[in-house]
Amino acid sequence: MEGQPDQAVMLAVREGDVERIGVLFDRHHRMLFNFFLRLTANRGLSEDLVQDVFFRMLKYRQTFQAGTNFTSWMYQIARNAHIDQARKRRLEIVPDDEAAWDSVAGTDVDPQERLEQAQEIRLLRRALDRLPVEKREVLVLSRFQNLKYSEIAEVLGCEVGAVKVRVFRAVRELGQIFFELSGERAS
Repeated sequence: MEGQPDQAVMLAVREGDVERIGVLFDRHHRMLFNFFLRLTANRGLSEDLVQDVFFRMLKYRQTFQAGTNFTSWMYQIARNAHIDQARKRRLEIVPDDEAAWDSVAGTDVDPQERLEQAQEIRLLRRALDRLPVEKREVLVLSRFQNLKYSEIAEVLGCEVGAVKVRVFRAVRELGQIFFELSGERAS
């Protein structure tokens, strides 16, 4: 079953072979961790949320239907876990880890260019942290998790056109915040 598509593995889990959830965990825990880390900027919280997602996948396994896009279903659960966590905490999450952004900077550049990239990444991270969670979420799903607009539409329960508009608006607002933070004026 290791080589089977995610949908087939999840159907086996739904039918009672709950140990197969380990296959899905092995395939997707890093991707989910990165999703949460970029949303929360908190490594410990992100690890907890990943565990919560897989717990919920087991708990709600009967809701997974044949023909369902597994990735979209998983991100719907992840999104709900994040929303529930935010409601419980009601606190501003303070970033504790630069690792969420390490993969953005290239490593094969000269030290001065690397320093400039690191400064821009810090500014970008601060700008992203200032976005409302709905806009941050759509950017993380589209730009960092590389989900297709159709998959994001499934996750958010809206039309593809609405996703495109949300991404456009989020990118525009992110750019404005970034330029404000960098002392430049957006034109």
